[in-house]
Amino acid sequence: MQRLKIAEILRTEPVNTSVLVKGWVKAFRNNQFIALNDGSTASNLQVVIDLENADPAIVDRIKFGAAIGATGILVESQGKGQTVEVKAESIEIYGDCNLDEFPLQPKRQSLEFLRENAHLRFRTNTFSAVFRIRHALAFAVHKFFNDRGFYYLHTPVITASDAEGAGEMFRVTTLPLENPPRTEQGEIDFSEDFFGRSTNLTVSGQLEAELGALALGDVYTFGPTFRAENSNTTRHLAEFWMIEPEVAFCDLTDNMNLAEDMLQYVIKYILENCAADLKILEDRLLEEEKSKPQDQRSELSLTEKLHFVTENKFERLTYTEAIQILKDSKPNKKGKFQFPVEGWGTDLQSEHERYLVEKHFKKPVVLTNYPAAIKAFYMRQDEPLEGVPGPTVAAMDILFPGIGEIVGGSQREERLDKLKQRMHEMDIPEKELFWYLDTRRFGTCPHAGFGLGFERLVQFVTGMTNIRDVIAFPRYPGSAEF
Repeated sequence: MQRLKIAEILRTEPVNTSVLVKGWVKAFRNNQFIALNDGSTASNLQVVIDLENADPAIVDRIKFGAAIGATGILVESQGKGQTVEVKAESIEIYGDCNLDEFPLQPKRQSLEFLRENAHLRFRTNTFSAVFRIRHALAFAVHKFFNDRGFYYLHTPVITASDAEGAGEMFRVTTLPLENPPRTEQGEIDFSEDFFGRSTNLTVSGQLEAELGALALGDVYTFGPTFRAENSNTTRHLAEFWMIEPEVAFCDLTDNMNLAEDMLQYVIKYILENCAADLKILEDRLLEEEKSKPQDQRSELSLTEKLHFVTENKFERLTYTEAIQILKDSKPNKKGKFQFPVEGWGTDLQSEHERYLVEKHFKKPVVLTNYPAAIKAFYMRQDEPLEGVPGPTVAAMDILFPGIGEIVGGSQREERLDKLKQRMHEMDIPEKELFWYLDTRRFGTCPHAGFGLGFERLVQFVTGMTNIRDVIAFPRYPGSAEF
């Protein structure tokens, strides 16, 4: 008999047919009622044992966490909480679970404890819900871009360029670390390395994606990126996934429209297709909120926060306008901000971004036209703007409730002379990016794109407060397990 997944069975009208199910025991009551789950759904399937005919040796091995198979008749359930159940005719044990040694127990356990046992946390209701939603989000992202005619471009993981100019990169080498070859000047001689030069793990696929966009029109990347940033926080990872579309013949307004459409599309997809998993996570958050002081509790439930994004048109304003609002705000005047907003040129912090979204506008916010001094070299330089103290670039950040910035993007600088001038100002050697400059020498055109950290999106949609809880195998300073 072919195994049926529990998700499929729970969609089936009881027809008194024989079925084979396999999964892990979530609970076993009265030596008769098994709550079985195979990971295909948030819901368990009840399997009922015929005690009179069951093998006592088998029944004794049915423990929380054990992997079993059950063959029986699918019938309408007489109990509460489920529409169908399986009357078992035979039970097979695939893997025992010794509860004296198994770290997980059939009770609520802290996220900190589960982080310490991350190799087993998939088996909990919370984390199985998180990773089903993560999958659904990834599928929705690909569907959104595919339906709009974008091409999925795989950009290199190993690169010789630093797209962000941050310099916090992981080096890739086959040279012997204990005694690397050196030049006459005493520096490491990378000409003898595998690639014949110094290489690193990528921090972004953007620059390579631009090459694709300036031939294919609309492309996007969705792949791993790496930052050797020693940030041991709930918001940073050393390895994470980035979604980076690049679009030819596209300006800043087009870019904002694309990002807003994408975010609303994927979140609506989750609301429509992951209701059971969202309920598990929402219930967990409600329990967490009860232990917090009243002034620290969220004003919105998880699903309310998602509808906050899907049902509101994003507010658009310039960085200069935002600075004025923040300067004049009560928290700033009363010294409530950890980082006071003193004037134009301030690099906005998460507390400032959240104030604009949650308190001032009460809707998602798109900030544009940032000071050039705090943005990357590839962003298009604006014409001087009246009332703006300094040069700005055609950049945009999208801000969400509870999390602050979730998307960063810009119109790219397509003018060769302007781009070279900016690179010179930021000490970026032209010879290192000759291939990038060639796109401006031959058939250049206006184009734009943005970057969305996938884990940041998953964090927002699931309500998880630590980014290490939304990626299967988190990499952060001092930790590279599994």
